[in-house]
Amino acid sequence: MSRIIAITNQKGGVGKTTSAVNLAAGLALLERRVLLIDLDPQGNATMGCGVDKHALGRSVYHLLLGHAELADVKVSTEHGFDVLPANRELGGAEVELIELGRRELRLREALVPARADYDFILIDCPPALNLLTVNGLAAADGVIIPMQCEYYALEGLTDLVNTLRKVRLALNPRIEIDGLLRTLYDPRSTLAQQVVAQLAQHFGDKVFNTVIPRNIRLAEAPSYGRPIFAYDKSSRGALAYQELAAELLQRFGK
Repeated sequence: MSRIIAITNQKGGVGKTTSAVNLAAGLALLERRVLLIDLDPQGNATMGCGVDKHALGRSVYHLLLGHAELADVKVSTEHGFDVLPANRELGGAEVELIELGRRELRLREALVPARADYDFILIDCPPALNLLTVNGLAAADGVIIPMQCEYYALEGLTDLVNTLRKVRLALNPRIEIDGLLRTLYDPRSTLAQQVVAQLAQHFGDKVFNTVIPRNIRLAEAPSYGRPIFAYDKSSRGALAYQELAAELLQRFGK
């Protein structure tokens, strides 16, 4: 049975999609069966895997609305994992889902037949609290929260923890925080060190030991439609995501 992990933060620009794509690739390199779900209408995770979002016949949009089965939407990438791709069409699902029954649970129900086929299912959620994000959280066993070590990130983290509490009460009692991931990290920053100390105080071992550094190769890789391992496997960014994948396996014994 797979573990479904939503990678989410209501604040944009924290390395959420970068983490989703590269964690999927890192787990695949460790010979795990991985499905990555792009739940963001921007389709950045789709493009970051080397899939052309403009040429899609079927996407997550069709899956959520019941117009296609998961097998019809799934795309196998050259990087060893599968992706359920997205494009701007998915933005329209927000309005259309409102009129459907069990609208918050559409993704969870669509994933039922796939759970036996994968070790990990990763969901790249939009950087907003909307019906798509709620679908991701309702489907997930746990969440990974990428965050920069800065003052405003702590405020956003409080909001997200409150959101998770509400989702747990109303939709998904099993959801938990799998880990907080420090991204775009600069160890020379005094503020970053102070934030790290506060995270350790409040979240303890929920904070991943792995830290994702600020790295130009990580920033460049998406423009080539490649995870960092296919772009520059010796870069600091690649080594960090390799470490993260190994740490995740250690936590969940898969």
